[in-house]
Amino acid sequence: MTRRLFSIRVAAGALLWWAGAGLQAATLPQTVAAVKPSIVGVGTQLQTRSPAIVFSGTGFVVGDGLSVITNAHVVPDKLDAARMEQLGVVLPDGAGVRFRQAQLVALDREHDLAHLRLDGAPLPALRLGDADRAAEGQDLAFTGFPLGMVLGLHPATHRALLAAITPVMQPSFNARRLDARAVARLQRTPFSIYQLDGTAYPGNSGSPLYDPATGQVVGVINMVFVKGLKESAISTPSGITYAIPVRHVQELLSR
Repeated sequence: MTRRLFSIRVAAGALLWWAGAGLQAATLPQTVAAVKPSIVGVGTQLQTRSPAIVFSGTGFVVGDGLSVITNAHVVPDKLDAARMEQLGVVLPDGAGVRFRQAQLVALDREHDLAHLRLDGAPLPALRLGDADRAAEGQDLAFTGFPLGMVLGLHPATHRALLAAITPVMQPSFNARRLDARAVARLQRTPFSIYQLDGTAYPGNSGSPLYDPATGQVVGVINMVFVKGLKESAISTPSGITYAIPVRHVQELLSR
């Protein structure tokens, strides 16, 4: 092979690689556009309260368009039935928001997941991915409401790298740092969670973690429950983001 022909082939290979990289990067905006209609806020509505709607976290629509998945800690333990407080989802509606009532149909406190059910017209639903295909080093994304309704209900998307697949709880070397919740967790069957190299905020709890190329959900962002267990042995909470694998969502929906 002549030096000139070799140079041409190297240049052509570089151009193909660059074109492929550009094509891959261009799929994320398309995926985000498809994912956003399935993202909802989760909260409560009480007409005599100001504000009437209180946001507590993010959720996403799955299945037939009437099922919503979120974190269990996002759902209030109790509603003010006497004053007709309602649990539901919050949807962007032009410059404002609208509220749709939902019913809590299943709760998984061990994995901090909740299944809500809507009435009426279905919403666009996300597909659940294969839990066994998640791999360390994989590029992922999540979409939710990191600041809640402070700046309006606008879904925000963040990239994340699957940095590690680790146990949700490990024994502490310092017994004094173990609280009652940590002790209870150590007595149960351990499960793995996703540790992400990506920044999330409290309002992101319940956001779908998905494959940027397909939009298939691989996990659920968790900013309270997992962080409290995983980081109970350190005095200062880290900026690490965690997610619950999608297999536990599939188990919850099958109940």
